[in-house]
Amino acid sequence: MSIAPNVPDLHLVEHSLLEGKWRPDIPTELAQTPECLLIQDVLAGRFKAVLTSPLVAPLLTLKDPPIVSTDGLLHHDLEPACGRSQPPGSTAEELLRLAVGVAFLHAFVQVNWTGPDLECTPASVLKLHNKNLSELSESVLHNQAISQLAYGGEPAYHLAKYPTFLTIAQQIFDLQYQQLTTSAWWKFRAFLVHQQILDDPVASDPAVFASLNDLDERLKVGSEVDLEGRMILERGLLRHTFAHDKIAAEEFVKAAKVMGLKYELSGAMGKRTKFQVSDLSQLVVLAESRKRAGEEDNATGGGAQRDGEANQVPETLALNDDTLLEQTEFTSTVDHTVSATLFHLDPANQPALHPLDQCILLGLCLNVKNTSPSHGLTGEQMQPYIARVISHPRNWSIHTMALLLRSRLESHRTRTVERATLQLQALIEQMPTSDSTVTERLLYFHDISLPSKWEMEKELAVRFLSLGVIRSAMEIFERLEMWEEVVKCWQALERPDKGIAIVTELLEGSREEAELVTSKGKASISEKQRPVMDVARTAKLWCLLGDLQPEKASENYQKAWEISGEKSGRAMRSLGGHFFAKGKYVEAIPCLQKAAAINPLLSRTWFILGCALVHEEDWQKARDAFTRCVAIDDEDGESWSNLASVYLRMGATEEKSQDRDVLIEDGDSGPPRKVPYASRMLAFRALKHGLKYSYSNWRMWSNYMIVAIDIGENSEACHALTRVIEERADKDGEGCVDFDVLDHLVDAVTRADNAKADEDVGNSDPQSLAQYNPNTGNRLAPRVAGLFTHTLLPRFSASPRMFRAYARFLVWRSEWAAALEAYMNAYRASVVGDESVATDAKRWNEAALELEELVDILRNLGPRATEAAEETRGGNPATGAVKRPRGTTWQFQARGLVRTFIGRTKDVFGDEPEWAKLERLLDELKRQ
Repeated sequence: MSIAPNVPDLHLVEHSLLEGKWRPDIPTELAQTPECLLIQDVLAGRFKAVLTSPLVAPLLTLKDPPIVSTDGLLHHDLEPACGRSQPPGSTAEELLRLAVGVAFLHAFVQVNWTGPDLECTPASVLKLHNKNLSELSESVLHNQAISQLAYGGEPAYHLAKYPTFLTIAQQIFDLQYQQLTTSAWWKFRAFLVHQQILDDPVASDPAVFASLNDLDERLKVGSEVDLEGRMILERGLLRHTFAHDKIAAEEFVKAAKVMGLKYELSGAMGKRTKFQVSDLSQLVVLAESRKRAGEEDNATGGGAQRDGEANQVPETLALNDDTLLEQTEFTSTVDHTVSATLFHLDPANQPALHPLDQCILLGLCLNVKNTSPSHGLTGEQMQPYIARVISHPRNWSIHTMALLLRSRLESHRTRTVERATLQLQALIEQMPTSDSTVTERLLYFHDISLPSKWEMEKELAVRFLSLGVIRSAMEIFERLEMWEEVVKCWQALERPDKGIAIVTELLEGSREEAELVTSKGKASISEKQRPVMDVARTAKLWCLLGDLQPEKASENYQKAWEISGEKSGRAMRSLGGHFFAKGKYVEAIPCLQKAAAINPLLSRTWFILGCALVHEEDWQKARDAFTRCVAIDDEDGESWSNLASVYLRMGATEEKSQDRDVLIEDGDSGPPRKVPYASRMLAFRALKHGLKYSYSNWRMWSNYMIVAIDIGENSEACHALTRVIEERADKDGEGCVDFDVLDHLVDAVTRADNAKADEDVGNSDPQSLAQYNPNTGNRLAPRVAGLFTHTLLPRFSASPRMFRAYARFLVWRSEWAAALEAYMNAYRASVVGDESVATDAKRWNEAALELEELVDILRNLGPRATEAAEETRGGNPATGAVKRPRGTTWQFQARGLVRTFIGRTKDVFGDEPEWAKLERLLDELKRQ
């Protein structure tokens, strides 16, 4: 019995394939069809039975017999007879295609991710259905698949087992489907697996995401809540693969909302150490899954065990620390701020979560190095999320992922680093075992970011490196044939010559040849016995040799580019960076442009390209390059700063400034140029955004300050000047203060009338409204006052220009006594503290003028200060009710200043023409 067209329950079969388990509500008649029986074998992990079934023979019959070339590769890719150009077949044929594609994909995942080993090989499967392939070897298929899986110039990992399975799965998912709607999802899953075997992720076609939109709408209409949530979750995992962590975190949160997961990070009283006497607030994740049909009520922690089979999950190693407890011991109280929907949960005895909900919590913890709350959880917040999942083992793969994430978090802590390393080693060792079924291991594989076997071993080697166990790390890297990491180990051992020798031997083929000679006991081997290295991997080795030999870097990078067929993004990145470092910007630009076209996800390539274009003054293309940088990484403050610099130069012309345009100078490069106001506004916004993520970058603050002054944003300029001083004062002292900006800020305040802030603002008169402009007058005054009192005055006490600016500000505020004191401090810093006044004639003349100016200021402000002081004490100067102490009168101060100056400089400058003026000034003061 075969499947009839337009079967109403066909979508249930498709959804069963997506979920990894057969749905009980599928009609028996449909379930007994040959195609559905084959799907049930796929779901049960019986891949050998599926791939050797006579049903799949037409699908696996090759279109053209493969011909092996002299280099050990096939002349053309393997392609089934029902290729992409064939029209879609019947419903049964499409379902068969999809089932076989899933079988190939999951067979590849099993052998490289979840284990245990497979019972069949690609060659055995293809030979069974193609009698003319008796001479086709496993190595030829392997080499062909690895070469075919190289993508965007990035090589696929050459020791991945049975890569032919993945290539055939991709070809099957690329076929045309009209009856089945979920083929796009499987194509998406195959693409995500493909990305994980590349050395570096390569940008995806937007169609990869767009292809899921129609299916997403169908799932919403069909109320398939869990499937809809899984799709969102898997999209987030791909975003994480591309390092788009902020978008990925948003997708994970959205998936939780769709699937009805309620969770909250809160605090609860508990103990973390063995000797802790009193309870302290500890971080805890309160979470509860949506009640699903057919599930038992896990209202308490009794549901923690996975169907009574907790022994079938990886072992959780004990901490065995003399101080820390194995896990936080909570009391039965939670923080009062917890939402009402979760307030009933006991932190010490929470219900088990659904495995999909556990996947979401683990997804939120993937970016373990995150320190920015805007990107999701930080490292400290992740620990309770992972502990919430580990406490309730529900699935082998999910529990493995949870233990792996905990190991990553604990690897940087002294008390937990030992367990972190041993736990990682235990996870690697349990991969080939059969302690759980293939079905269970694959059930939620696509919903977590479980690393491949070689990536986990590489992570262990990196862990050894961090602990200083270099030799053990090198042994792992050599076994995995990760030669770039081996070279790094030799460099750490201060033996770079060994690294160069290894790469040279690999390129010549002599390294593998020596190993074969040793193993076979022969003196030599033929060329045919040498392992075949695909062009992407060969190009990578030439790039590595270029890194190790700076004197031949250009030649080696160019060789890599040629060998790759002009597809190696790394070759062009390296060559462009090499030219840029040598100042050859014209040569660097085309290299970097080619690299960015191959892999547009690497922001560093765009950044260096933008810098090279800036050196060549190609402002339009530089703007585009830095725009791409900030589009990839919104928190790249340096790119925002450079983008602002480009805006300031775009559209600039050597004309006279008009209207709101300003002139900028480029040092010795030419005359000042006019910068349009629109460009300055774009620069201002770019710097403002970038400073959110580069708060300690004083150069950015300095640029921001100048641009803000140019566009009239005095309030922001004041804040920027404050930040520059805070960052540089300890190192550069008074030199960090831009006094031109400081004077401009004071002028912006003092130019406006000293009107009261509580006056009527309803007046539409522009002059009246100007009082309330945040960049002038009363509205700017508090910021300027804070700049002086909290930033400048506590740090600097010998800056005449600063004190004069402060004095002008105080005069505007009618604080006469304080203004006089500021002018006096300016005089003390300028004249009294300068020894050259008594020896240098030019400096003496300047000091004499300053003294005369100060006396005039005392004559002007002194009476006002005296009057204000007497009013404050309640006296009446008209009646003489208050006795004025002689020591505080301005006349006394002025006479004292002149006498001191005359006495200090009389012996040297008593015969100067200006000396008589000082004596007349003193006589005038005596008569007053």
